[in-house]
Amino acid sequence: MRVGMGYDVHKLVEERELILGGVNIPHTLGLLGHSDADVLLHAIMDALLGAAALGDIGKHFPDTDEKYKGISSLKLLEHVGKLIEQEGYVIENIDATVIAQKPKLRPYIEEMEENIAKTLHIEKEQINVKATTEERLGFTGREEGIAAQAICSLNSIYDGSYAVADTGAGCSGCTGCSAGRSPE
Repeated sequence: MRVGMGYDVHKLVEERELILGGVNIPHTLGLLGHSDADVLLHAIMDALLGAAALGDIGKHFPDTDEKYKGISSLKLLEHVGKLIEQEGYVIENIDATVIAQKPKLRPYIEEMEENIAKTLHIEKEQINVKATTEERLGFTGREEGIAAQAICSLNSIYDGSYAVADTGAGCSGCTGCSAGRSPE
């Protein structure tokens, strides 16, 4: 098993949309950044890339590249998911926390989890998103910005916990299905 952690922060400004977990949240301020500045997805991507020893989002999506200007972080997350898969890893779980004084995020968390799961082709039960305030302390408490932290675990498909058939005969020995077994 491999574990990765991610952290991101963006400044709150006027005339920007507030997008967290791929959800456009009504608010008077939005996050400033080269992409859509979705701090939650950025922290998750860094956790995934870190667990797979693939660097960070700045390496893969530099803010000096115009093709990423204003891009949806869901598209970036999809690309990271493909990189993880190409390296032979499967995502076991993701746990993330958004730190924001306002707005209240509870009504949007389920949709965030659904977006993340759908984009990464995993089950919603493998995602946990939480939100907290810092009791008006620090830059998040003063509503100057929003931060997010994430941790994830990956397993290699080569670790032996997954049966991979290399012939047309299918797998054997598993009691979960009838694949590869001859009819009785």
